[in-house]
Amino acid sequence: MTTVLTPASPLTAADRCDRCGAQAYLRVVLLSGGELLFCAHHGRKFEPELKKIAAEIQDETGRLTETQASAGDDER
Repeated sequence: MTTVLTPASPLTAADRCDRCGAQAYLRVVLLSGGELLFCAHHGRKFEPELKKIAAEIQDETGRLTETQASAGDDER
């Protein structure tokens, strides 16, 4: 059996952390099938365990610093 992963769509504000309900910035596609979504905090907290069971991890936490940098530019 061959598993083919399709490119993941970008996470949106509607995607919520499965642990706390905050906006999700990580999508973890599991080796066993299915996916989990995590906020940046819980993604970092569970990262070692997630790497063991993940087929793919989509990490969009870089968007957090991009947003803060853009907001700082508006204040000038």
